[in-house]
Amino acid sequence: MFRLFLIALFAFASHAKEIHTLAGNGKPGYSGDGGPAVQAVINNPYGLVVGPDGALYVCEIGNHVIRRIDLKKGTISTVAGNGKKGYSGDGGPATAASLNEPYEIRFDKAGNMYFVEMKNNLIRRVDAKTKTISTIAGRPEPGFSGDGGPAKNAQFSQPHSIAFDPKGRLLVCDIANHRVRRIDMKTGLIETYIGTGKREKTPDGAPVKGTPVNGPRAIDLDKKGNLYLVLREGNMVYRIDPKTETFHHIAGTGEKGFTGNGADARQAKLNGPKGIAWVPDNSVYIADTESHTIRRIDLKTGIITTPVGNGERGDGPEPDPAQCKGNRPHGIYADSKGVIYIGDSEAHRVRILK
Repeated sequence: MFRLFLIALFAFASHAKEIHTLAGNGKPGYSGDGGPAVQAVINNPYGLVVGPDGALYVCEIGNHVIRRIDLKKGTISTVAGNGKKGYSGDGGPATAASLNEPYEIRFDKAGNMYFVEMKNNLIRRVDAKTKTISTIAGRPEPGFSGDGGPAKNAQFSQPHSIAFDPKGRLLVCDIANHRVRRIDMKTGLIETYIGTGKREKTPDGAPVKGTPVNGPRAIDLDKKGNLYLVLREGNMVYRIDPKTETFHHIAGTGEKGFTGNGADARQAKLNGPKGIAWVPDNSVYIADTESHTIRRIDLKTGIITTPVGNGERGDGPEPDPAQCKGNRPHGIYADSKGVIYIGDSEAHRVRILK
């Protein structure tokens, strides 16, 4: 019996995950291009994604740039933004453009890079071949307009999370308009996919059309096309079934807090969640920003746990994820192998959990 216990304990230990810093030294600033990412100075990393070249791309809202981390060499570089806050550069090199708080980033199947500039209220594109930058949706004034017309003429108000659906359409969380907008990348037209513009509760089982959402902040999709939606003000998470186009409540009571570990995620309290990632083990990970943690929802059992952090604000220590305090993490991404990347924003670090 004792031998079996030791075997089980060893198996658990061998599969225990560790957390480490990939980029950033914990101090805000902008330096380090061309050198080791762990020695670089970064500023408020938010959204992040592994690109088609296998590198990790990170939005830095404090520096108004997109950085690239070569995961094989461990080096860092800047691929978009000149480090100056503003709105300029369309038609020229992405590295010469001025950005204003890029929040989240994704790639299309052709390798073109798209990112949201929240403070400019628009979405920009970097061509995979020429590396030139252009604006594909929105204008640098907040508002709500444009449905049914060209996305480039539309107005957003605090756009944040973006994701491509199985048909290649770009979904955009339009936070202050309490909507998720959808852009047809072939026609360039935009429409409202989710939300009514009202800050009201989302009933479980309700149809997508005509149902309000309160502060839609973050989205991700699984391989079957299920959409996972985080409501920042609503402190809840929903799954949207692609066949029935109905809402299914999977986490959060709607109240702010940090409770529920080991129990039904629907009865747990979340605190300003601002990022979500679907993981191939059939779970979703949430950047629960104001509790300074990363929460995990097992989609089979519905149980919520906290794999990273303890609810206290801080910076580490590593490598035990349960003891590693976060500092308002916003970005989270899972690759095809289930490796988790975290934008630990006000710790000014990019961390990896594997």
